[in-house]
Amino acid sequence: QVQLVESGGGSAQAGGSLRLSCAASGLTVSSSAMGWFRQSPGKEREFVGYLSRFGYSTWYSDSVRGRFTISRDNAKNTVYLQMNSLKPEDTAVYYCAARLSVSTVRAEDYPYWGQGTQVTVSS
Repeated sequence: QVQLVESGGGSAQAGGSLRLSCAASGLTVSSSAMGWFRQSPGKEREFVGYLSRFGYSTWYSDSVRGRFTISRDNAKNTVYLQMNSLKPEDTAVYYCAARLSVSTVRAEDYPYWGQGTQVTVSS
């Protein structure tokens, strides 16, 4: 049984930083494509970035590239989303997702999801 548990959300001022964690069980993050998505009220779930299987590559949306970084701790079976230079438009519920195949930016391609964690950025 696969379980993904996000943590680390909260409030921050514009220009600040937060680090989200996604602790996995039932799968190995090092051999899974791990994606991060976000959703704001009234909007569709939006791709943020992914870490490919075996950690060969990362890819980010234009809106976060250069500010957000995805990393992984194999010993803890956990993936992180470091968010710097936060903007009010980054306010959303953030989700991690996993798939046992190649990386993709499409939410519908990921079968495993966490419960989400709220990030609120104030100006």
